[in-house]
Amino acid sequence: MNREQGKATPAQSPPNLGANLANLGPGCHWCAVTEFLGQVPLLQRLPGSSIRRIADAVHVKRYEPGDYVAREGEPVDGLYIIFDGQAEVSAPANSEETNRPDYLLNKYDYFGYGTNSSDHQVNVVALSKLTCFILPNQYGHLLQPKTIWNAEETPEHSLLEQILHLEPLEVDIFRGFTLPEAPTFRQVFGGQFIGQALAAASKTVDCLKMVHSLHAIFLVAGDNNMPIIYQVHRARDGSSFATRKVEAKQKGMVIFTLIASFQKEEVGFEHQAAIMPNVPPPEQLLNLEEIRERRLTDPRFPTQYRNLAAKKKFTPWPIEMRFCEDSASQHKPSLNYWFRARGKLSDDQALHRCVVAYASDLLYSGVSLNPHREKGLKTYSLSLDHSMWFHKPVKADDWLLYVIESPSAHGGRGFVTGRMFNRQGELIMSLTQEALIRREKTRANRRPKL
Repeated sequence: MNREQGKATPAQSPPNLGANLANLGPGCHWCAVTEFLGQVPLLQRLPGSSIRRIADAVHVKRYEPGDYVAREGEPVDGLYIIFDGQAEVSAPANSEETNRPDYLLNKYDYFGYGTNSSDHQVNVVALSKLTCFILPNQYGHLLQPKTIWNAEETPEHSLLEQILHLEPLEVDIFRGFTLPEAPTFRQVFGGQFIGQALAAASKTVDCLKMVHSLHAIFLVAGDNNMPIIYQVHRARDGSSFATRKVEAKQKGMVIFTLIASFQKEEVGFEHQAAIMPNVPPPEQLLNLEEIRERRLTDPRFPTQYRNLAAKKKFTPWPIEMRFCEDSASQHKPSLNYWFRARGKLSDDQALHRCVVAYASDLLYSGVSLNPHREKGLKTYSLSLDHSMWFHKPVKADDWLLYVIESPSAHGGRGFVTGRMFNRQGELIMSLTQEALIRREKTRANRRPKL
């Protein structure tokens, strides 16, 4: 028996999907099954493709009150998930554990996962009319994907996909890492917090709901050398929307929080007043590596500068960026650049939104410092809060234009807004951020007191 007690039922019961699946047409039947399976906490951590394949593989079994669903010592032919009704779990009558209390299984609860088919340890008896979905043992591999984003063996995952992979520890608890090959700063990169926390939240909602907004607050600097624990709180589950709160912890202390809202796709009113700026296409622009190479070989730069730059360790970003303006525009409180994830990403819309969330913090707050830059001036900026609204589906391994503006800076805080467009000129998302911006006083490798 394997049941994560107290965590198997969502915070609020989602709408009734209909007890009589037989009355649904084939297409509606599959959609209803997929939606139901997406509400099972055990399955939510899986790639969306795995849940859809499980929906194809499960079959339905019905029981009358008093029927044995499973007997101690008899084979269990797969993973059982309760769709409707209630069952009781109890030790057999001759068990030495006669004082162990019985407990109930309800909708979304399951058993048979991780057990040997020949030695089920307890009895499971239907207390009412009971309907179960059963995933046969031959499909058990679908419950053990290679990553939370991809169920298939692939030669190589994108570095960003690896950064955003989380290790599920329990229902609603995940562990993330700062990979050695990922670019690092003095502390955990803010985009990593946003992307990994959103990944954790996404793995606690059904795969038919996608994030449409998030709001994050940075509390304490993160340690690159320590894992990050992400605890997800299920604030609400509704028919169209779900809300999650995520806390990121190190050393038992909350260092970052995120609230995200998810919505099932629906048809509605549409308009777009925002117009994509007229900028050169990415194919006509240089990426960061090419710009660096030119500076290292450009005789107009002092030899000492070129030698120092060549010796400095350079770690390519997992995001490819191509700037639309030259260095003469660096004092403007604005910035336009194209970006995309390096490598091929798995075909999971939740992953693509997490990738864009990761990338959204790159160079973002620094735009509010642009008008104040001068020779010899050393500054630092630290994200305070960050908000995003996702308007349309996104493909993060294709070019996106990031349009950033800073309308205000005051009191040691810089405010920036952002918009992202795809190559067709569609507004994909809108963003805002406030950051601490100060003159650098010391070289201390710790976050300044706020």
